[in-house]
Amino acid sequence: MRFTQRLRSIVLVAACAGLSLGAAASPMARVLREAGPGRLAIARLQYEGGGDWYANPSSLPNLIRAVAERTSLPIERVEGKVTLTDSALFDYPFIHATGHGEIKLSDVEVQRLREYLTRGGFLHVDDNYGLDESFRREIARVFPDRPLVEVPYGHPIYHLVYDFPSGPVKVHEHDGKPAKGYGIFIGNRLALYYTFSADLGNGWEDVGTYPDPPALHEQALRLGVNLFTYATTSRVQP
Repeated sequence: MRFTQRLRSIVLVAACAGLSLGAAASPMARVLREAGPGRLAIARLQYEGGGDWYANPSSLPNLIRAVAERTSLPIERVEGKVTLTDSALFDYPFIHATGHGEIKLSDVEVQRLREYLTRGGFLHVDDNYGLDESFRREIARVFPDRPLVEVPYGHPIYHLVYDFPSGPVKVHEHDGKPAKGYGIFIGNRLALYYTFSADLGNGWEDVGTYPDPPALHEQALRLGVNLFTYATTSRVQP
């Protein structure tokens, strides 16, 4: 049985027993030990091209807090910042990228991103309304042999901790397009998840940053918890 299925079983058993995910600490600790060395941490990707990679400054601290409080995953409490050429890149199982403008990768960065993802890393890219065209161009350079595909609603990222039967959360409205979740798979593992027309990172920001209801902030955080949980467990093979 795949590792993500084992983790899903732990979550379901805890839920049926009336426990939180954190209450399943002993089996969770065991499966995390099986995952081997590495930091359970989130880093923001700093990229070139002119896009505001630093957008949504309160988003990742809030997501980190949610993961720490709602799961037994021993996440580091400080957001990291990395470039694709940093030696620390492979220490992070979860990299987040966002922005409104252009992203441009060098040939070396293209190679490094491909290596990072094929070796078990996970990249979440959130189009903050403006990144889509350049992101699609650059990711096609990284994986010319693996197109972006819509992630099925039955995938674990939509059900691992919290259920999202209709896919990603729609936080902000721009042009009437529905929120979409696209991905690149390496084997059966989702290595890259791309939220389009969703503004998921805006939903992670402090309540009051935007005129969004707290319930929408909560839904966005829940999907983020799913993403990080999947990213930090799907690297392990049976």
